[in-house]
Amino acid sequence: MIKMFFPFIEWLKDYNVEKLKIDSLSGLTVALVLIPQSMAYAQLAGMPAYYGLYASFLPPIIASLFGSSRQLATGPVAVVSLMTAASLEPLATAGSEGYIAYAILLALMVGIFQLSLGVLRLGVVVNFLSHPVVNGFTNAAAIIIASSQLSKMFGVYVDKAEHHYETIYRVCEAAVHYTHWPTLFMGVLAFGVMYGLKRINPRIPNVLVAVALTTTISWAIGFQQDKMVDLKTIKSPQAHEMAAGFNHTVAAIQAATEERTRYMKLLDEAKTRHDEVARLEAQHAINLANHKIDELKEDAHVFRKGLRDMQFLADDTGAEKNFYLKDDPALKDSADDRIWRIKVGNTLLDPQNLKLSGGGAVVGTVPKGLPAFSMPQINLKIMLHLFPYAAIISLLGFMEAISIAKAMAAKTGQRLDPNQELIGQGLANILGATSKSYPVSGSFSRSAVNLQAGAMTGLSSAFTSLAVVIVLLFFTPLLYHLPQAVLAAVIMMAVIGLINVSGFIHAWKVQWYDGAISIISFIATLVFAPHLDRGIMVGVLLSLGVFLYKSMRPTVTSLSRHEDDAMRDAVVHGLQQCEYIDMVRFEGPLFFANASYLEEQISDRMMQRKSLKHIIIVCNAISDIDASGEEVLSLVVENVRSAGVGISFTGVNESVMKVFKRTHLMALIRPENIYPTMERAICAVHEQAHKDSKEASCPLTTVCHIA
Repeated sequence: MIKMFFPFIEWLKDYNVEKLKIDSLSGLTVALVLIPQSMAYAQLAGMPAYYGLYASFLPPIIASLFGSSRQLATGPVAVVSLMTAASLEPLATAGSEGYIAYAILLALMVGIFQLSLGVLRLGVVVNFLSHPVVNGFTNAAAIIIASSQLSKMFGVYVDKAEHHYETIYRVCEAAVHYTHWPTLFMGVLAFGVMYGLKRINPRIPNVLVAVALTTTISWAIGFQQDKMVDLKTIKSPQAHEMAAGFNHTVAAIQAATEERTRYMKLLDEAKTRHDEVARLEAQHAINLANHKIDELKEDAHVFRKGLRDMQFLADDTGAEKNFYLKDDPALKDSADDRIWRIKVGNTLLDPQNLKLSGGGAVVGTVPKGLPAFSMPQINLKIMLHLFPYAAIISLLGFMEAISIAKAMAAKTGQRLDPNQELIGQGLANILGATSKSYPVSGSFSRSAVNLQAGAMTGLSSAFTSLAVVIVLLFFTPLLYHLPQAVLAAVIMMAVIGLINVSGFIHAWKVQWYDGAISIISFIATLVFAPHLDRGIMVGVLLSLGVFLYKSMRPTVTSLSRHEDDAMRDAVVHGLQQCEYIDMVRFEGPLFFANASYLEEQISDRMMQRKSLKHIIIVCNAISDIDASGEEVLSLVVENVRSAGVGISFTGVNESVMKVFKRTHLMALIRPENIYPTMERAICAVHEQAHKDSKEASCPLTTVCHIA
């Protein structure tokens, strides 16, 4: 009982100093990869970079202590981070206080969902996400993740469009005219260092080396160049007009949003009072407010794009530094050819404190110290909205974690318990939420590093967490100058391994419809992005549809003797069928969805083959039978016999036989017409069925191919 609640006690049986040394070294090695990766993944999730460190502090050790895998490295991962961003973007602006609060609440919900599945021993529910669906989604997610980092690689800023592919088009359009070359150089350099070191020696922490090198260069050359200026110093009437127009539009959006909130409260009150008129009026007002907000957001996008596209040069020849448009004839000789741009977000611009950027983007200030521990604020409305996303993230995250854990268990020979792993992942997310973590899962790359480093037990993850704590307490100032383009390169490098084209080919070879489901899931995920849940749901519905169709139309074959002396499908193998006996094999459980199909197949055979004297139903593949199946089977027996044709059964398993005995079916069929094997059935009915036969040789006893 103690081991069930505290599985890590099992590690301590034969633990010694030598294992402690190996675990500590493995944990520190993983930390060298985790620290920069977690910051990159946090930004992918729409969170400030340092929240990746918060998600790497408590979850790794909790997941290892209460999970069943000794080498699984838990923390921020690409797909879960992307799903987090996709689920929260409709609710709040990425990086805002509300967005962060919702992300932490989402982690709590994911944890509760996973823990519940684990405690109830319902790990099998993950099977609803079939391999073809996951393969299609993962490949699409890898492309979405990589392409979402292009704006940071080129150093351009664009508004997100309704669809991801539209956003990427905007990025490419902006990159043609406004690429910040030092930013692109930093990203390419990081790529080169990571790829080169990986080829030279995979044991070298290539991500850490790339981060350390580019951060040092960034600090040395003054990569970040930001200035806070008064709008008056920008000598462009067009910029002044657009700034004023932008502020007016943002203020109007805020007012319309407040108005919508007021009407939503009135709607709730009307529903409580069951006042249908008031409910309709409030709903109409909300719809008008939403339409107005959408129009204002489009106007804000136009203003924001116009301001971002402006390029300024500084003119400091006068008493004070002024900024002119690059092509302004009033611009005098400038001592600095640095291009400056206005930084525009979603909030009002301060005319006295306007931010200009003349360099690349860096991580910036990372708060020193550990996050404050607290429970996320519970909001039932938000939780109801997030529940479908929490369920999908839970299942996807667990699938990723358990597949990695199984792969490692195959190498180490350890016993793996999927339900215990669910408990570990669930507790990691629940307790992580109390320390400002967003949803986490098992990481393939870091788990591989952990395994290669020789980790013996989950204590290696404790040393990983300790390393993150030390960084948060003492080394956060060193992360200030880390270029955002480098974090983008880290993400893009990491997700390359998720692209698996051979998965589509393999699925198609297994069954063409599996390949089709995988491809459709892939395309749907790309098309619907950033609404990734729709891509998954398309795949799941297709999988269920195929399953239901196959269940409703199971394979029903007629058997004949093959060269290997076995009874095989006569049509598939080109075998002749016996003129007087039909051995019908029904493959699948006989239940309400397909019972009538068996009746149709038997009736068709009797209509087409007038000389038929006996039907043997081969039940080896009938695993179960329900009331509808039993009723139809009774009708089949009666109809066949009323037509003057005999009927027998063979290979009836125990569960089906119990149904026969509990109902009148056994008396109807009669025990002497049920045979244990096909050979016994053929021997019993062959002579009677072939009385006065004109067949030279029977295909049930002799191999007879179709001429």
